[in-house]
Amino acid sequence: MSVADQHLWGGETAKAVENFPVSGERVPVSVVRWLAAIKGAAARVNGYLGKLDEDIAERIGVAADEIVAGKHDDQFPIDVFQTGSGTSTNMNANEVIANLAGEGVHPNDHVNMGQSSNDVFPSAVHLAALDEATNRLVPALKHLEAAFAAKAEEFEDVVKAGRTHLMDAVPVTLGQEFAGYAAQMRLGVRRVGNTLPQVAQIPLGGTAVGNGLNTHPDFAHRIRARLEVSSGLSVLPPEDPFEAQANRDALVELSGALKVVAVSLTKIAQDLALMGSGPRAGIGEIFLPELQKGSSIMPGKVNPVIPEVVMQVGAQVIGNDTAITIGGMQGNFELNVRIPLIARNLLASIHLLSTTSRLFADRCVAGIEANVDGCRRSSESTLAAATALNPHIGYDKGAAIVKEAATSGRLLREVALEHGVDEATYDEAMDLRKMARGSAA
Repeated sequence: MSVADQHLWGGETAKAVENFPVSGERVPVSVVRWLAAIKGAAARVNGYLGKLDEDIAERIGVAADEIVAGKHDDQFPIDVFQTGSGTSTNMNANEVIANLAGEGVHPNDHVNMGQSSNDVFPSAVHLAALDEATNRLVPALKHLEAAFAAKAEEFEDVVKAGRTHLMDAVPVTLGQEFAGYAAQMRLGVRRVGNTLPQVAQIPLGGTAVGNGLNTHPDFAHRIRARLEVSSGLSVLPPEDPFEAQANRDALVELSGALKVVAVSLTKIAQDLALMGSGPRAGIGEIFLPELQKGSSIMPGKVNPVIPEVVMQVGAQVIGNDTAITIGGMQGNFELNVRIPLIARNLLASIHLLSTTSRLFADRCVAGIEANVDGCRRSSESTLAAATALNPHIGYDKGAAIVKEAATSGRLLREVALEHGVDEATYDEAMDLRKMARGSAA
């Protein structure tokens, strides 16, 4: 098939473009660049090992370096929904690199030497995910954790009503709630980090089925060493080459950790939207930053726009995880053939969580203010505070006091004293600040 002169790709790429007009969405650029990085390292290793002419090897390496630097992103036009091994994109990379490298360079015999789409494409996906998770997502989650931790310290002494089942519970501090949010992010970092040693194991060197046919025995480990030096990442050999070739379980595992982070962010965003609801007819315990008008018809209305974005992103990441899980379990025998699908959704989730975590921290959490009056009102209104009287009067008498106060609308203190609770005992037990810290007498 003929291609336009300005295209660096060849006939196999053109066939794939014609065969897969599916989504208009290309393979993630990070996968393409890591694929080029692997091929550049492979050529130089093959040159060192005497498998490839050193001049050709270096020309391939230089061409691959240009792709890694982002100079030829437009030369990778194939739809992400393509053959499930990523063969089309691997051939695309071979053709582009061969044309860049110049006369005498063959896309299969030289650029693809020692490789198969079956080991090199998933290796590129693993490294792209490892890179993005390590250098973008984890720092973003730590940034959000720090934002919550700063607010936890700021709100340390702001007592408010606790809530369970969306009903009034014993008092807590606003700082305790925000410390809990910080811990969710800290645990999220740990969950993501626990998956990365598995993601770092790449199947490179297995070629077609995992047995390394047509590959020099020193090939894979020398490439891994070069990639480690150039990227600063830990790039590991597979625990078992056939497992590494046949399954994408490590990527499914990482996606599962991302789903948990999405669940945490959704819960936190819901809490903040509810605590900021009102300002008069809602809970009204915090003030969220006012970023834009909330209504085209209701003057002065302000909406919790950043929490709403966070919740939408959470839903998308959870949906991505479902697609990744299905893709992961549809591998057969020696190869999983849903790799482009997994790559698309996994890298999208990492990107969404990275950008949204920083947005959440900077455009929402950092600007939250405590509504001190609202918190005081809620803490003083919760009848569940009577729980602190249990050691003095027992559960049943406490329940009777709460029921009468709720039915009559009278103050809890007034009803308790009528029921024979000693005034000094009541005042000591009902110290809300001590109660919030679990230390009421």
